[in-house]
Amino acid sequence: MGALDHLQNIFDCGSSNNRKYKKQLQTVEIKVKIDCDGCERKVRRSVEGMKGVTSVSIERKQHKLTVVGYVEPNKVLSRVCFRTGKKAELWPYVPYDIVAHPYAQGVYDKKAPAGYVRYVEDPNNNLARASSTEVRYTTAFSDENPAACSIM
Repeated sequence: MGALDHLQNIFDCGSSNNRKYKKQLQTVEIKVKIDCDGCERKVRRSVEGMKGVTSVSIERKQHKLTVVGYVEPNKVLSRVCFRTGKKAELWPYVPYDIVAHPYAQGVYDKKAPAGYVRYVEDPNNNLARASSTEVRYTTAFSDENPAACSIM
């Protein structure tokens, strides 16, 4: 923010309704198939010209495009799809350390890069739950239950 912007904010006589809200600096990660140097160049050029883009980085082996700047994720995604003609989606993977059950159904993905799993809001719903009678029988013979049945 320059000196003129600072002075403009101090001496702003206009109403607050006319003031424009500035976009936040964001990091947008997109999964797009990148096979060769030509694909990489095409994807890079598709987003470098966008207004507000600060930096663009591409990891070819992970098929990952990272855009940093004052941009909206959906606009970057639609621009990549339109300019390149490739299918793209927001980066669906997170490190497996963050997920409670990284190998649950719907979370584990063979196509994910090493150390990553697919991001799912609540993977616990995908796990099979034991019924109350099963829980009662398994805890009856548990070593952690002090009132458990001891058969010797």
